[in-house]
Amino acid sequence: MAFLSDTLARVKPSATIAVTTKAAELKAAGRDVIGLGAGEPDFDTPENIREAAKRAIDSGKTRYTAVDGIPELKKAICAKFLRENGLTYQPNQITVGTGGKQILYNALMATCNPGDEVIIPAPYWVSYPDMVLLAGGTPVPVVGTLENRFKITAEQLEAAITPRTKWFIFNSPSNPTGAGYNRAELKALTDVLMRHPQVWIMSDDMYEHLVFDDFEFVTPAQVEPGLYDRTLTCNGVSKAFAMTGWRIGYAGGPVALIKAMGTIQSQSTSNPCSVSQYAALEGLTGPQEFLATNKAVFQRRRDLVVSMLNACPGITCPTPEGAFYVYPDIAGCIGKTSAGGARITDDEAFATALLEETGVAVVFGAAFGLSPNFRVSYATSDAVLAEACTRIRSFCEGLRAV
Repeated sequence: MAFLSDTLARVKPSATIAVTTKAAELKAAGRDVIGLGAGEPDFDTPENIREAAKRAIDSGKTRYTAVDGIPELKKAICAKFLRENGLTYQPNQITVGTGGKQILYNALMATCNPGDEVIIPAPYWVSYPDMVLLAGGTPVPVVGTLENRFKITAEQLEAAITPRTKWFIFNSPSNPTGAGYNRAELKALTDVLMRHPQVWIMSDDMYEHLVFDDFEFVTPAQVEPGLYDRTLTCNGVSKAFAMTGWRIGYAGGPVALIKAMGTIQSQSTSNPCSVSQYAALEGLTGPQEFLATNKAVFQRRRDLVVSMLNACPGITCPTPEGAFYVYPDIAGCIGKTSAGGARITDDEAFATALLEETGVAVVFGAAFGLSPNFRVSYATSDAVLAEACTRIRSFCEGLRAV
């Protein structure tokens, strides 16, 4: 009898966490390493949110709460959805979990049966396919190409849907590309989904507040109200509110689904951290001016990184609409040999040689379902980004044809 579950063989560790861990190990060993792997803002959590957490501790709000969120936070989430997305939810349609990842995982665990298919636009966040596999479903990647700015078309979505399709996972702006779907692009997708009533929509809106230039964020149930009854609209405070370590995610959806997700959570983690919930409550109801300030910083960093990477031989880097990632194409680097003698056979070999020879840690594209690319998180200082991009350019300039 095998000791480890067969389920474990279907999944792999997170590539983004692996890269971040490797960079930290090299730093601890004395290497000069610049880590561009972590999808985490470098800003401090706003002071008013930190103070709210301290008040919660001092007032004894440190005990168990309702399994899927305190009533005050659920009410604030309902108000947020109505104010910012035009979506009306009642508190019994809201669930709060330990980060956005748990929200998505709970939904898949509560609904997926063996053979159920889940359509996932690629490039995708590394965790989507593995969470589907853990839940017993089958991930179905649909690739958005560089030529279409990493976005899928209505025709591609239509072709991917089968009688076994249960979910369509939608993420805009995207991790890892930063690509955002405008209203017309999203309406084309929702028109397809309206023709397939068995398909549910899981919209991961985590980067909603990190959109640039004149891009307007919209979410599926907002664009097509006819999908409201089969859409789970997911969000959280991690990225825009610089609260990654606080671990609070939330979602709005149909009562039966929310109840089922609560059942999963009741037998796994139970309630999210009580103190974090009160901090999130302050985040959603308190001053919001920092959102615009932080967004302006990220946009400046985006422009810096896109400009510098496009100056690197063999690299093409589209300008993303949001989030804090770029996803450069490195087709012009494949098949060459680095100055250190490494053969660049694919994007994983590129990332490995880049780390070993320059100390810059990025995540290779195969982990996100589209190669040859790599992901850069520009959630760090301008000076660090400039140095990292300078090293990447030097690395690319050193590549030679075999």
